[in-house]
Amino acid sequence: MLFPLAARFVAGETADEAIEVVRRLNADGLDATIDVLGEDVGDAPSAARIRDTYAALIEQLHAAGVRTNLSLKLSALGLTFDPALALANFCAILDAAQQALPDPFVRIDMEGSALVEPTLALFRAAFATHRNTGTVLQAYLHRTPADVDEMIALRARVRLCKGAYKEPPSLAIQAMAQVRERYRELALPLLLHGTYPAFATHDESLVDAVRAAATANAVPSSAFEFQMLYGARPELQRRLVAAGYRVRVYVPYGTFWAKYFRRRVTERRENLLFAVGSLIRK
Repeated sequence: MLFPLAARFVAGETADEAIEVVRRLNADGLDATIDVLGEDVGDAPSAARIRDTYAALIEQLHAAGVRTNLSLKLSALGLTFDPALALANFCAILDAAQQALPDPFVRIDMEGSALVEPTLALFRAAFATHRNTGTVLQAYLHRTPADVDEMIALRARVRLCKGAYKEPPSLAIQAMAQVRERYRELALPLLLHGTYPAFATHDESLVDAVRAAATANAVPSSAFEFQMLYGARPELQRRLVAAGYRVRVYVPYGTFWAKYFRRRVTERRENLLFAVGSLIRK
């Protein structure tokens, strides 16, 4: 059973619970991406279990007919100890999604800086044979402008986020005002030249900046989407839908929810306040 505070950000421990959350989101005009919680596995049998969990989830989604795609972390499929195994596991998931889902897209979530290049290397290998995948780039990393250029050239779908991991100044911008400025700088080429970019942020100033840039450059709202976490800024999610924008909600589920919840409430003080408030209001 989920700790009550975690239920603000985690859809449940089972696929059925996550699918029911997606049904409710769909009814409000929101799309979803489902993530099976789990990362940093250390052996092949554990990676195979995650692969098979995604395969079973894909079958359930096919039967349910909900509007969602998938997200995953490559460290859950063996990236840290056997990149070739992780690639094989990932391609098996991509194949299963292509065969069963109307929206077979599978997003590779980005992890800490030590895994950025291994993640992008595996993405490049998978993308050469499977176009139903894309990745995430973190605005605060110094390397990201070059990565944005590469993904635009590949015509790969990018989710742009600020970046949630604690990284040293040698690797990442530290001041939030500068991170916001970098985010705005990177959003423009993605809007103008990217392939259906996704802008992941709960920062309303950045949402407004993306909207303004799209309007100024005659980029239609159908050419990109906003993405937000389940349980974070639900009122903003629905305001954007009402204004004619596409919004996709990141819906995590699974028994390994504690680590995910800790990261959500430590990266932003507001997230903890949201969670406590939702518990008090019940």
